[in-house]
Amino acid sequence: MSCCYCCCLQRAASVNIMAVNKCIKTLLILFNVLFWLCGCVILGVGIYLKVTKDGNQLTNSALPGVDLMIAIGVIVFVLAFLGCLGAYKESRCMLMMFFIFLLVIFTLLLAAGILGAVGEKTVNDWVRKELQKLTPLSNQPDSVKKDLEALQAELKCCGIIQGPADWTKPPASCFCNGTDTTTTCKGGIYQTPCADQIINLMKQNMKVVLGISFAIAIIMILGMIFSMMIYCQIGRKEGPTH
Repeated sequence: MSCCYCCCLQRAASVNIMAVNKCIKTLLILFNVLFWLCGCVILGVGIYLKVTKDGNQLTNSALPGVDLMIAIGVIVFVLAFLGCLGAYKESRCMLMMFFIFLLVIFTLLLAAGILGAVGEKTVNDWVRKELQKLTPLSNQPDSVKKDLEALQAELKCCGIIQGPADWTKPPASCFCNGTDTTTTCKGGIYQTPCADQIINLMKQNMKVVLGISFAIAIIMILGMIFSMMIYCQIGRKEGPTH
């Protein structure tokens, strides 16, 4: 009788060893739900900015960040669904695809972060080069001139690369209050080119972007660890059947 009892305990232990850890499985599902919600937020914010922004051709050509945000949101949305479904159904194929996609995105995110931190001058030069394509301003259509005037009024700048000299006759948006000590206002006209203001705006937001990227990278690492743990456990579970 005692031998039968011991045998039953050994079989139960072996089943528990081969079974997928429910805690890790639940953590991966919760992780993907959180990941999915992040994708929804990124996608929603991107669409909102795309719809509500004034469609300024200057910032769209130099900083195509909104379209990139929408693309990231879609990728995260689909990837989280794949990981959640793979964990729920205990599908090794889905979990492996989820792990590979996470690894690729993590690598690209890491490379982009390194390039953004190390190659700051290269990024600044690229922005200037994109904006310089719009000079001379006198040859640009009225829609571009209108967008630039709106940008000048918002950022308190004038011209694109060379300041007021980019205009044959500076428009009203270039005029400033001579008593304004917070801007480079000389002779009643803003002297700072808008390219400099756009680059300064990028630098101010860089810390926020790097912080968000770091948080996403940590989430991705956790996702890769959990998915690979379940993948290996499923393999051990299915091993004796093959």
